[in-house]
Amino acid sequence: MTNTQRNPLAKSFNVVSLIAFAFPSMVMMLFMGLYTIVDTVFVARFVDTNALSAINIVCPVINIMVGLGTMLATGGSAVIAKKMGSGKTEEARSNFTLIILTGVLMSLVITVMGLLFLDEIIWGLGSSEILFPYCKKYLTVQLIFAVGNIMQVLYQNLFVTAGRPALGFVLSVLAGIANIVFDYIFIVFLQMGIQGAALGTGIGYMIPTLIGSIFFLIGRSELHFCRTKMDVPVLVKSCSNGASELVSQMSSAVTTFLFNAVMMKLAGEDGVAAITIIIYSQFLLTTLYIGFSMGVAPVISYNYGSRNVNQLKRVVRICICFIMTVSIFVFLFSFFAGESIARIFAGNHENVFEITKIGFAVFSFSFLFSGYNIFASALFTALSNGKVSAMISFLRTFGFITIFLLILPRFLQTAGVWLAIPLAELLTFMLTIYMVVKFHRHYKYL
Repeated sequence: MTNTQRNPLAKSFNVVSLIAFAFPSMVMMLFMGLYTIVDTVFVARFVDTNALSAINIVCPVINIMVGLGTMLATGGSAVIAKKMGSGKTEEARSNFTLIILTGVLMSLVITVMGLLFLDEIIWGLGSSEILFPYCKKYLTVQLIFAVGNIMQVLYQNLFVTAGRPALGFVLSVLAGIANIVFDYIFIVFLQMGIQGAALGTGIGYMIPTLIGSIFFLIGRSELHFCRTKMDVPVLVKSCSNGASELVSQMSSAVTTFLFNAVMMKLAGEDGVAAITIIIYSQFLLTTLYIGFSMGVAPVISYNYGSRNVNQLKRVVRICICFIMTVSIFVFLFSFFAGESIARIFAGNHENVFEITKIGFAVFSFSFLFSGYNIFASALFTALSNGKVSAMISFLRTFGFITIFLLILPRFLQTAGVWLAIPLAELLTFMLTIYMVVKFHRHYKYL
C-alpha cells in the first residue's frame, strides 16, 4: 500500500480535489451553524425573546468550553499531522490518545466547577433579574453535557487529520438533525422551554462523541487509540500551537459580555436579543470560512512536515482564491438577506426586528475581510506558528473590537455597536496581509 493510499493527506491536490477534501468539513460546519440557528429560532418563537437573550448571557461559558476543545484539537492536529508526514506514525497515535484523554479530564473539571459556582457565574455575566431563571436552566444542562461539547469538537477536527472528513460530516449532520428533532419534542411538544433547548443541544453533542470514540477504538484508520504515556512537551506544544483558537473563543466570551452590557444599557433586553441574533447569524455565515480552513489545515501541516514545497504553495494559493470568492458571496447574501433573517428570529416583536435590521445593514461589511483573517490564523497554526496565529485571532476577536466597542457607542449609540466588528476585521485584514508577506520566504507557501 502506497503512502498516498494509506494517508489521503499525501495526495497531490488541485483546485477540485482540495475543495472536495475540505467540503465535508465545510458542510459539517454549515450544519453546525444551521442547527445552532434553528435552536435559537425555536427559543425565540416558542419560548420568548427573553429566553433568547439569556442564551447570549451565558454564551461566554460555552465559548470557553469550545475554545478549550478547539485549542487541543487544532494544536494537537498540527502536531499529529506533522509527525505523520514525517513517518512517525506510532508517536502520532500516542499523542492523539493523550490529547483525547486530556479533553475528557478537562471537561469533567468544567462540569464540577461550573455547577458548584453556577449562581455566581450567571450574576457575574451580567444577568438581570428577569433573565436569571432562564440562564440557570440553560447553563445547568450545558455544563452537564460539557464532555460531549468538548469531545465532539476534538473528533470533528481529528477526523480530518485521520483522513476521514466525510465521517465527521455525516456525524455532524446526524447531530444537527437530532438537535432539531429534540428541540421540537422538548420545546414545542413537551413545553420544556429553554431547558428543552439545552437538552436537545446536549444530545446532539453526544452523537459524534460516542460514534467517534467507537471509530477510533476499532482502529480502522492510520490514526487510532493506543497505549500512551504522559508527554508534557506534546501537551504544551499542542496547547501553545492551538492557543489562537482558545484566544478566539475567550475573546468572543469577553466581547459577548461587553456587547450584552452595552446593549442592555442602550436598549434593554430587546437590545440583547438583537445582538444575539446578529452573533448567531455571524457564526452561521462564517462557517464556510471556518470549515474550509479546518479542512485544509492538516493538508498544509502534512506538506510542511514532509517538505513538499511545491504542493504547499499550490494548496495555499488555491485557498486564497477560494476565500476571496466566498467572501464576496457571503457579503452579498448578508447585505440583501439580513432583513429576512431578522424577521425569522424576531417574529412579531417589532422593536427587536427594527434593531436587528439596522444592525445587519452595517455588520455585513465585516464578511469582506473576516474570511482572510480566519484562514490566516488557521494557516499559521498549521505551520506550528502559534504566536502569529494567536495575534491575528486576538486582534480580530478581542483587541480591536473592545477598543471600538468602548469608544464608538459613546458617540454613535447602537450604530457604534454595529460598526465595531467590521472595523476590527478591516484592521486585522491589513495586519494579515503584512504577516503573510513577511513569513512567505520562511515557510515558502507563496
